[in-house]
This record gives sequence, structure tokens and C-alpha cells, in this order.
Amino acid sequence: MPKLPLRQAILCEGKYDAIRLASLFDTLILPTDGFRIYSDDGKRALLRRLAAQRGLVVATDSDAAGFQIRAYLKSFLPADQLWHVYIPDIPGRERRKDTPSKEGKLGVEGMETSILLKAFDEVIKLQATTYKIQAAITKLDLYRDGFSGTAGCRERYQALLKELNLPEHLSTNLFCACAGREEYNAAKEKLRDS
Repeated sequence: MPKLPLRQAILCEGKYDAIRLASLFDTLILPTDGFRIYSDDGKRALLRRLAAQRGLVVATDSDAAGFQIRAYLKSFLPADQLWHVYIPDIPGRERRKDTPSKEGKLGVEGMETSILLKAFDEVIKLQATTYKIQAAITKLDLYRDGFSGTAGCRERYQALLKELNLPEHLSTNLFCACAGREEYNAAKEKLRDS
């Protein structure tokens, strides 16, 4: 399969994630080397420059550490220069590891090609659009539909994330930024019927 061209650079967590993504995309791919990004002034400067010049796609694992890195990136990079790609929560372990990760989920390096391509689908289609502009759902929608701010909302919100194949640590703000109106309405109705 030929590599897909991508204008934006991709930021992932580790070198094995970078190798996996490099097999699919023709673009610059940089690993954060985990939490080393917190102490590496040079890497932060590079990321600022790349984000300003071509945009930056963030493809971290969907575990707590991945979301912590995403939050840190948002603290020093403008939102209109970031695209967030989320991989679904899939239990398992990477082939090169003897044991699963702390949360027992596959990371970017362990994802099947079709799942990775689906996760990157919006970035591929809308390379000039930021994730903020794509927002179609509001926090008021989540409240009105019982997924936020009401009794039992945590369980309903987790069921919604699972139905949409989104990671369990996804905040409501990020959900609003990446969920489409049609898929949200379909998932909401399906959950009501069950």
C-alpha cells in the first residue's frame, strides 16, 4: 500500500509509534519520547515552529498518559494549529511486549491499519481545517441528553464513548470538538433504545 501524503507533521509518544505511523503516512513524524517533552525546551520550540508552519497532528495513545501529553501540548501550542486523532480503546498488548500496558489497552503501535486510517480519516479529508472548527456538538447538548451534569451521567457518557468507539478518558470539551452531529444523534438513539 502506498503511503498517504499528509501536509501536517505527526506527533506520537514513542519510536515504535513513529515507525508504525511512518509505514502509513508520508510526512514528518516526531515522537515525544513519553514525558521527556516536559523537560526538553528544544523539542517544544521545534513543535511550536512545526505547528505554525504546517500544523501538528497529535496521535498519542488513548490512556491517561496520552491525554496528559495532549493537555500539556495545548498549554503552549495554539488550538488552531493542532489536530487531535483519537484511537479507540481496544484491550490487548503490543507484540513486542511481554505484558499489556498499565491500562491494558493497545497503543498506536498495536493498532490495525484499518483502525489507524479511520482515526486519521478526518485529518486526511480536511487537512486545512482545525478540530475547533469541526465542532458540531455543544456541552448544552450533552446536558440536555443526560450525558453531563445529571445523576448517572458518568455511566451514560461512558456508554456513549464506547458506542462511538472513542477513548474512555475523552473529556466533554474534546468530545464536542471531535464528534459529528449525525453520529452523535444515532448513538444517542441507540443507547435510548437499549
